[in-house]
Amino acid sequence: MDKSIVMLFYAVPVILILVLYKFVLRVFFGMVIVPDDRIGLVVKKFTLSGKSRLPDGRIIATAGEAGMQAKALAPGLYWGMWPWQYGITMEPFTIIEQNKLGLVKAKDGASFDTGRVLGKPVNCDKFQDAIAFLDNNGQKGPQAAFLTPGSYRINTFLFEIVTVPITQIQENKVGIITTLDGEPLAKGEIAGYSVEGHKNYQDPIAFINAGGRKGLQEDVILAGTYYLNPWFVLVEQVDMIYIPIGYVGVVNSFVGPEGKDTSGDAFKHGNIVKRNEKGVWDEPLDPGKHPVNIYTHAVEIVPTTNIVLNWADSRTEAHELDKNLCTITVRSSDGFTFNLDVSQIIHVPRNEAPKVIARFGKMKNLVSQVLEPTIANYFRNSAQKSDVIGFLANRIERQNDAKAHISTVLQTYNVIGVDTLIGDIVPPAALMKTLTDRKIAEQEKVTYEIQRHAQIERKEFESARAGADMQPEVVKSTRQVEINTQMAASRVAASRGEAQAKTINATADAEVRITIAKADAEAKTVNAKADANATEVNGVAEGAKIKAIGMAEAEVTKQKTEAMGTEQYAIVRVAEALAAAGIKLVPEILVNGKEGGGNGMIDALIGTEMLKKLQRANDGGSGNVSGE
Repeated sequence: MDKSIVMLFYAVPVILILVLYKFVLRVFFGMVIVPDDRIGLVVKKFTLSGKSRLPDGRIIATAGEAGMQAKALAPGLYWGMWPWQYGITMEPFTIIEQNKLGLVKAKDGASFDTGRVLGKPVNCDKFQDAIAFLDNNGQKGPQAAFLTPGSYRINTFLFEIVTVPITQIQENKVGIITTLDGEPLAKGEIAGYSVEGHKNYQDPIAFINAGGRKGLQEDVILAGTYYLNPWFVLVEQVDMIYIPIGYVGVVNSFVGPEGKDTSGDAFKHGNIVKRNEKGVWDEPLDPGKHPVNIYTHAVEIVPTTNIVLNWADSRTEAHELDKNLCTITVRSSDGFTFNLDVSQIIHVPRNEAPKVIARFGKMKNLVSQVLEPTIANYFRNSAQKSDVIGFLANRIERQNDAKAHISTVLQTYNVIGVDTLIGDIVPPAALMKTLTDRKIAEQEKVTYEIQRHAQIERKEFESARAGADMQPEVVKSTRQVEINTQMAASRVAASRGEAQAKTINATADAEVRITIAKADAEAKTVNAKADANATEVNGVAEGAKIKAIGMAEAEVTKQKTEAMGTEQYAIVRVAEALAAAGIKLVPEILVNGKEGGGNGMIDALIGTEMLKKLQRANDGGSGNVSGE
C-alpha cells in the first residue's frame, strides 16, 4: 500500500477530531483544554445575572462581572466555557530565572496608604491567586513583595512582572542603602537609624513596621547576595575603609545619639565621644579594613609613625602633607636675603589622634595652620638676629634651638616634635664669591708658607747631600795622602839603597813627593769641604810644592857641590845649560892637533864653511834661511 495513502488514513481522523473539537465540542459544550505549560486567561463578554458592571475604579472581575476575570484557568479540561461568552487566552507560565528577581506591579487593587510608595504584602499564594489578592485589599501599584527564582501561574491581566538581577555586593566593598519607603527622617537627622527584623532590607514591610526611616540608612550591607527590591532600596557599592599599618582612622560620626564629652575641661576644641555616638570617637580604628558608611561617618587616616615634612622646592613625601610647602626665604641682620631648606619630623600618638582631628579636622590643616607659620616665622626671626656668616657658622646651634622651640609649640596641639633639621642653605651668590675668594687666599697663603718651609728643608737637604756626595772624595784623598806618604817613604828608601851618591837627590825627591802628596791631600780635603776653598788650597799647595822643590834642588846642589867640588860642579851645570840652550859641546868638525895628518885649525875652518853651505842649501830647498 502506498505510504501516502496510509498517512492520509491516519490524518483524516485527527483532522475530524480537531474539527469536531473546534466546531462541536467548543461550540456546543464549551470545552476548553489548558496545556500543562499554560494558563488560561479569561475574558467574560457578558453576564446573564444582574451584576454586569464592575465597581468604579476596578478592571478585574472577582464576582462574575463581565470583563477580565481574576480567576485564571490552570492546566486541565474545562466545560461550559462557550466561546460566545468567554474569550480564552493561553499564556505561558511566568519563569523567574536564577540570579533574577521578579518585581510585581498590580494593575488593580486598593489605594496606597498615605506616604507609601509600595503595596503591602497580602496572602495571595505569591500573586498566583488574583482573587485572594483583591479580596484581601491588595494595593494597586508596585508591590513590596517580589518573586524569587521559580515558575509561577500569574494572571497577567492583573499583575505585570519585571525581572531584574539580584543584588551582589563584591568582596572588599560595602553596600550603602537608601530606602524609598518608610517614615520620614526626624528633624536634624541625615540618615535612618538601625532597626531590626528586615533581614538586611530584604523584607520591606518588616523594615517599615519596625519604624524604619525613608532615605539614607546608617547601616550598610556586606559582601554577599541579596534579594533587594529596587523599588524599595537603592544600593551604592563603595570600597571598605582601608587603614594601613602605622596609621589609625579617626571617626567623626554624623549620626547617632548625642554623647557625653570625654576630652576633659582642658580641651576646648570639640567633643570627644564614645563609639557609635555622634561626634569624634575617642577610640580610633586600628589598621585593617572597616565597613564604614562614608556618607554618615568621616574617617580621617592619621599616621602614627614619624612624619617627615619638607620645606623644600620639588621635594615631597609620599603622604603629600608637605605638597604645598616650599623653601623658606629669610633676611639676615646685614641685609642679605637667602634661602634654606628645613625638614620637620613630628609624631601623633594613637590616643592623641582624635584630639588632633577634633581640633583641626584634617592633618593638612595641622600643617597649614600650625607647622607652616611656626617654622617659617621662627627661622625668619632667627635670621634677623644674625648676619649670614654667623648663621652659617652656628648652624648646629640654630638647629637645636629650633627643635626645642618647635617641640614646645607642638605639645600644645597634642603633637610630638621629634626633630628639626636644617638642610641646604643657599647664601647670596655675591657673598659666596667673596667668601670663596677669601678662603682661596687663605689657602694660598698656607700653601706658600708650606712651600717656603719645603724650600728651606730642601736647601738643608741639598747641602747635606752635597756633603755626603763629597765624603767619598774626602776619604779617597785621605787614603791617597797615606798612600803617597808610603810611596814617598818607599822611594826615599830606594834612593838611599841605590847609591850613596844619590842619597841627597833621592832624599830631595822624596821630600818633594811628600810635599806634593801633602799638598794634594790638603787640596782634596779642602775641595771636599767646600768647592769655594779648593782653588785657594790648591794654590797654597802648589806654592808649597814649588818652594819645596826649590829647597830640595838647592839642597841637592849643595850636596852635589860638596861631593864633586865647586869647579867640577860648575862645569857640569854649564854643560847642562848649554845643552838646554841647544849649543853643542862636541864640534861637528873635530880639530885634531896630534899626529895623524891634517892642518888642524885650517881643516876645521874648511869643514865649518862646507857645513854652512850644506845647511844653506838645505834651508833654501825648504824655503828657510838660517841665521848662521
